[in-house]
Amino acid sequence: MDIRTDLALESISPDSLPESVHISTRGRAFRITEITIDDDSCLDTIGKGRGRYITLEGSSLSRFAEDYQSMTEELAAELSALVPEGDILVAGIGNNDITPDAIGPQTAAKVLATRHLSCDTVEEEFFASLRRVSSLAGGVMGQTGIESAELIRAVAAELRPAAVIAVDALACTDISRLGTTIQLTDTGISPGSGVSNHRIELSEKVLGVPVIAVGVPTVVDMHTIVRSLTGEKINRELPNMMVTPRDIDRLTERASQLIAFGINLALQPALSFEDVRGLF
Repeated sequence: MDIRTDLALESISPDSLPESVHISTRGRAFRITEITIDDDSCLDTIGKGRGRYITLEGSSLSRFAEDYQSMTEELAAELSALVPEGDILVAGIGNNDITPDAIGPQTAAKVLATRHLSCDTVEEEFFASLRRVSSLAGGVMGQTGIESAELIRAVAAELRPAAVIAVDALACTDISRLGTTIQLTDTGISPGSGVSNHRIELSEKVLGVPVIAVGVPTVVDMHTIVRSLTGEKINRELPNMMVTPRDIDRLTERASQLIAFGINLALQPALSFEDVRGLF
């Protein structure tokens, strides 16, 4: 049975790492694991190509933890290390009408868009100091008839950002990672791949600019849950479905807010945590 996961951490075994794969750990508010893959030799075995895959694991993102500020600042620091200087386009991937898939659009709605401010109020020193950021949530192909990659590529060709930050909901195999994990990667993302709904990938090859992907697992394959509990192979005749946490409404709202906090702090270092909190 195929393992449905978007997480690099679940795609490898620490006990049998290929020579091109390296793992390091760090973190304070989060337990951070960085997987670095030197080349594309692992594409056929683990489905991950050359790049950096950073996993931040903590408590449930559906609750406001006591160290919330530390979490947002640590997320911002990790993002800052991936994002190049220059204009940024933040793209929220997913269907806002389906709660487990709404993290992308809800995050994009909370990102501070500044591209118009730097143009219209350039005489104001504060506004002139802000990085030019644009935000986009264009829905999904089932709503628009347009691939997310096609829409973002067209917008990127017009705006010419230095990079795209794509935010999307993910799938995982370990239920303990549902709503507790954030993955960052500089390799882009293939929307829907974790739920076998493959769409055109969002990558530098397709969009023409670097793509930093940010995601939170919100669904897990039921067959995977059954196999983890019983240890037995799944009868292929058993109907399958994607399972999501009971508090998915609150999880989606608060996880998207945390990610938006991190993005805003990473892209606008002139703003403090209190400044960003005042935006919500």
